[in-house]
Amino acid sequence: MATQVFALIAHTAGKADDSTLELLSAATSMFPDSAPIGLVMGSGADVATVAQEAAASFGEVWSFDQPALAYPNAELLRPLLVKVLPAGAVLVLPHSTLGMDLGPGISVKLGAAYLPDVVGFDGLEGGLLKVVRQEYAGQVSTHVQADVAKGAVITIRSGSFAAAAASGAGKVVDKSAEAAGLTSRRRFVEVIAAKAGDIDITREDVLVSIGRGIGEQENIALVEELTEAMGAALCCSRPIVDAKWLDKSRQVGTSGMTVKPKVYLALGISGAFQHLGGLKGNPFLVAVNKNPKAPIFQVANVGVVADLLELLPELTEQIQKAK
Repeated sequence: MATQVFALIAHTAGKADDSTLELLSAATSMFPDSAPIGLVMGSGADVATVAQEAAASFGEVWSFDQPALAYPNAELLRPLLVKVLPAGAVLVLPHSTLGMDLGPGISVKLGAAYLPDVVGFDGLEGGLLKVVRQEYAGQVSTHVQADVAKGAVITIRSGSFAAAAASGAGKVVDKSAEAAGLTSRRRFVEVIAAKAGDIDITREDVLVSIGRGIGEQENIALVEELTEAMGAALCCSRPIVDAKWLDKSRQVGTSGMTVKPKVYLALGISGAFQHLGGLKGNPFLVAVNKNPKAPIFQVANVGVVADLLELLPELTEQIQKAK
């Protein structure tokens, strides 16, 4: 009997998150004999809109429309999932704040294996699922196996699996009645939008991002010359903001901004999941780092092992000549 796999679909303002098709890709890679079912939870018209959108990729989508689910709350989702998921099911979640909050508890309630922050897949043999995780801020890859015969809860790191293609029109099953009567001690108050900076990096198609590898603040001038030559916008990872070299509005990552460029040039960035978590939409990613073992090379389309201070002037000159 094929394993039953479910994927929790995150969404905002009636739009499914980019992680949706990545979860579908991960689920079908790990369990090729399964037909993953999408789970859409929320309140109001957005639920129906997102469910119909997801049905273009998933063969079946379960929708749960209840006022209590208006804002994602692991305290509510945990008992609901325990109620509706069949024994031995596999639940795939995005490795987001919600996924990290929900995953451990739901795995205990289901008596299922817990595999967080998965970045790769090694195989499935005799009920043993073999996956790849990263430790020490991405400096070490670990190969882990777990018995998933009794089910599993797996969180998938953003950008680790290529987005699946839409496969056709699936069906939407209304399961709203299953979510009736949910209560929680947590209470959603409000969303506080980040203050706008001098530029909105979330709207830029081409981004040049700098990390700790830039060395000194004075070296940012070299990057600005390159950025101008490319017609791009400058952004950064958290260490640059912590050092107060660039404004918080230019930070990409789970504690910064979420961006969806077409091209992303990462300069001196190691590739910790906190940074890559803010990168959506599968951009063409070019990484430059002098450490050939930097984790970012595992997700980059093009990787360059080089000293930034030597490469930047030459790259800028070549782009200016090409223009």
